Amino acid sequence: MAEHKGAGDPPLIYLNNAATSWPKPAEILAEVTRCLTTPFFEQGRSTAGGTTDYPSATREALAGFFNADEPDHFIFTQSATDSLNLLIHGFAKGQKTRFHAITTELEHNSVLRPLHTLEGEGRLTLSTLPFDDGRVTLQDIKKAIRADTRLVVMTHGSNVLGSLQNIRPVSEYCASNDIFLIVDGAQTVGQIPINLSEIPECAFIFTGHKALFGLPGIGGFYLQDPEVIAPIRQGGTGTDSRSRAHPNDMPQKFEAGTPNYPGIASLLAGIRYIERQGQDAIINKCRGLTALIIRELNKDPNITLYTPAPDLPVVSFNIRSLDNDEAGYILAKAYNIITRTGLHCAPLVHNRIDGGKGCIRMSCSYLNTPEECRQAADAVREVADSADC
Repeated sequence: MAEHKGAGDPPLIYLNNAATSWPKPAEILAEVTRCLTTPFFEQGRSTAGGTTDYPSATREALAGFFNADEPDHFIFTQSATDSLNLLIHGFAKGQKTRFHAITTELEHNSVLRPLHTLEGEGRLTLSTLPFDDGRVTLQDIKKAIRADTRLVVMTHGSNVLGSLQNIRPVSEYCASNDIFLIVDGAQTVGQIPINLSEIPECAFIFTGHKALFGLPGIGGFYLQDPEVIAPIRQGGTGTDSRSRAHPNDMPQKFEAGTPNYPGIASLLAGIRYIERQGQDAIINKCRGLTALIIRELNKDPNITLYTPAPDLPVVSFNIRSLDNDEAGYILAKAYNIITRTGLHCAPLVHNRIDGGKGCIRMSCSYLNTPEECRQAADAVREVADSADC
């Protein structure tokens, strides 16, 4: 394998934003610093005055960002994974008998593993729907519906294929047929506009550390009907402390313990940053960078692309005659290019597209540049050509 030529280490090019965005904009880091250097304040938890009530302010910002009517129905968790566990297990806890659930082959293990666990415990039976051209349609879901179907869990956007699912008709169908819908928006929040007023009676999951530019360790969900989900955590909330029963009011029903104030502050700052930049500007730049990478990689017959026209800024590929992990290692060590390799915690997708071997994924953000993306594509082509020698 040819070594990368050049004086000294090349500049770092980070293309793993579908996992965690980096770098974080200066405004986000400044807000987190401000949060950490003033006393934390939240109603019922502190007498501190003159500081920001980050949980309340961020719920209001989320409601505006998602066009949702009820800020208190935004629940903070530690991640999208945490949210999915709370919702899936909380829904099952509220069911008196075993029920049928539907999911898809596009899902992350954050969906697959909780459902698999409940299936193993005999709490539910599960149908996992195949995808066609990166998508699962309402018609696919309708074919799988049974008399005892009570739950559908599906991703909004694939973290491997970058394909976007049309969830509005699915949500309307589920709402009219007494089926609860959980939508995993980890890959789409911040990447496309999301109007929760158009998605009835569902739970929508988000995370802060990807396209919202926040810190790791903060995520959440929006839940329109709190009665559908049974809480699985109890503890201090700062309200009704004489009662040993956990409060049933929102958002306390699903939140217990001290909030992650710095993470919540980063989420607030991330939303403000996106609004200042303009979401259309962010979307258009990321689309342009993604198209640039795909255009350059398509020039090399030794590269197999799995995302010829992704809806999201995700480019997944393999280099013929070279294991994806080895290729990723070379890109990191010889070119200082950070990608993601392997199964991306979505094994069923890879069973379909690459025989379960995994692949290399490049995912850009608004803070990447065309020159970085061009250099990264050139490096991949150089590695591919060397591997074919």
